[in-house]
Amino acid sequence: MITYRTRALLMISGTAVLVALVFAWLGAAYGVRMLVEASCFALIALGLTIQWGFAGLFNVGVMGFIATAAFVSMLVSYPVNGLFWNSAGPAMLGRVGLYLLIGVALTFAASQTHRLGLPKKYRTLLTLIVGAATYLAVTSALDPAASLIEAQARFVGGFGMPVWLGWLLGGIAAGGLGWAMGRITLGLRADYMAIATLGISEIVKAFLKNADWLTKGTLTVSPLPWPVPTPTELGFVMSRASYLAVTATLIVVFYVLLERAWASPWGRMMRAIRDNELSAAAMGKDVNRRRLEMMVLGNFIIGIGGAALVTFSTIFDPASFQPLNHTFLIWVMVILGGAGNNLGTILGALLVYIVWIMSEPAALFLFDHGATLANQLFGWEAPADLATRALQMRVFVIGLVITLVLRFAPQGLLPEKVVKYE
Repeated sequence: MITYRTRALLMISGTAVLVALVFAWLGAAYGVRMLVEASCFALIALGLTIQWGFAGLFNVGVMGFIATAAFVSMLVSYPVNGLFWNSAGPAMLGRVGLYLLIGVALTFAASQTHRLGLPKKYRTLLTLIVGAATYLAVTSALDPAASLIEAQARFVGGFGMPVWLGWLLGGIAAGGLGWAMGRITLGLRADYMAIATLGISEIVKAFLKNADWLTKGTLTVSPLPWPVPTPTELGFVMSRASYLAVTATLIVVFYVLLERAWASPWGRMMRAIRDNELSAAAMGKDVNRRRLEMMVLGNFIIGIGGAALVTFSTIFDPASFQPLNHTFLIWVMVILGGAGNNLGTILGALLVYIVWIMSEPAALFLFDHGATLANQLFGWEAPADLATRALQMRVFVIGLVITLVLRFAPQGLLPEKVVKYE
């Protein structure tokens, strides 16, 4: 029987060996870049393991929270667009915002009219009518504003604030979206919740992709500023190493805080709710409220990790957010590492991302050498699209890895430690 400590040492050692091989094969610049991206994914995976491993929330809308946080971070930290502020755009958007605030207030007031004795069926009808009127008023005011901004300034630009503030506000925005989503979906069964979160995630992506006046749409926004000196100032290796120091610090901070929280009475309560919801409710615990807390907290961490990931790429492109890369891959990290185990999640994220990013060059290396050998022995001519086929090996290798893990370690490579109280 392999002990927990032995499993952890084996995972750390195996990950370190893989990292060393990448550095030796592809160089320090590529290796550090890989570690920065892996550390950002580790932050996102920590947020997801809170929701799934700690509270049993089946969130498959991770992409939407990453996109939301990345957008807010871009909006806060990107340089100011003088063309926008010197146009009539700000005044027109202010009018749109005023209509929206008034409409939201009236819609909320309409939803509370049952307190005045209005039957619920009429309250619902009144709320829908007011909500529809708000939508029509906002869109009718927004369309000319968007057209003017696109014609005169291309898009609104940013506020030129520090990057760290953009990450923080991006995390808060993702948490706020999680709160709104949780209010809608927490009463649903796990499978229906998954469908709802996926749908809302796609709505977020579609909005960002089509709001050219706000995000430039498919034209992308770049270059995004970094919280550390850029490669033009320090060189690729040193600048990426500085960025890695920032993301590694965030991982350590969140890891320590989550470990302390999980060992606290609050953590014991969350385990009780996850393991036996009916018993926890019978003991007077507000199950939905506590799950909402986990939804918000997890999405806050997901948002910070997502903002850091997109900032590192220096490009905000709404079309680049894909469920395969920004939802499925993160689920693989959590499942492989061990849901409910913070250290396992971090190591699983590093391991999975290394396998994911190295599958293509490793497959291409094997394909090239195999084609050369086959040509020498049998006169076989290799297909011209070996590079494309090597890229597709990513999905095959990740699928094979997760299949093997689920077969031989269904609780993950580093399962959650069972805490016993005497």
